[in-house]
Amino acid sequence: MPFFGLMAPALIYIFINNYLPMFGVFIAFKNINYSKGIFGSDWIGFKNFEFLFKTKDAYIMLRNTLGYNLLFIVLGIVLSVSLAILMNEIGKTLLAKIAQPIIIFPNMISMVIVAYIGFAFLNSQTGFINKSILPGSPISWYSKAQYWPYILTVVHIWKVTGYGSIIYMASIGGIDKELFEAARVDGASRWRQILHITLPLLKPTVIIMVLMSISKIFNSDFGLFYQVPMNSGVLYKTTQTIDTYVYRALMEQSDIGMSSAASLFQSVVGFVLVIVANQIVAKVDADNRLF
Repeated sequence: MPFFGLMAPALIYIFINNYLPMFGVFIAFKNINYSKGIFGSDWIGFKNFEFLFKTKDAYIMLRNTLGYNLLFIVLGIVLSVSLAILMNEIGKTLLAKIAQPIIIFPNMISMVIVAYIGFAFLNSQTGFINKSILPGSPISWYSKAQYWPYILTVVHIWKVTGYGSIIYMASIGGIDKELFEAARVDGASRWRQILHITLPLLKPTVIIMVLMSISKIFNSDFGLFYQVPMNSGVLYKTTQTIDTYVYRALMEQSDIGMSSAASLFQSVVGFVLVIVANQIVAKVDADNRLF
């Protein structure tokens, strides 16, 4: 019982913030009329979902949402694992103590601050890049859409790699040290220890992280795609995602039924993708499936 008492605050928080709002799912199927109230508003079936697919921007926002997320998943896993292994090999040296706060810091600060840091680098007149690196040929970053796939990828990786590396470092810390000692006795180099011990034993953690990422593949980091580009309309070709499109539509039309439909669509598709991905893992390597 004492353990249930300790769990109670977290369980109450999860219930209020994650499960209680699920009762509002029906809003996605209604034409909300404030004079009639939520329950009295007319049912309209799947009409709220049509705006996601009938708009001229449907292809752009779906392409960007899926494309960026797939890229972020691959790069995030590769760089986080690489960084975790590197930090583990460095150990508790002075370099590790200096590098760790620099790596972890971006995950502790708001995306609003990250946006202003980006603006300080990219401002066409006073930005660090134009003033110090390209003084003779400044670039108007906020009006050139072609640069933003690279900028957003760099910002995202800088923001999440540190946190991801901590998870993998914890997994590496749980590996039996006798395995490495036996490998050293047999003459295995550090590279071979990483290749034949560390990476194979990290596979369950990698699979779990990939499955969790797949569940949000139709979602996007709103702060990254809205605040970092400063909501510049010229950049929508490469920065528009489902989340930013729904937010702008909600601000212009105040249609909560439409935004609820988009959120439900993202959640249902994410759930289906996790189930499918987990079944694929179960057939390939049943021991490492999520459930």
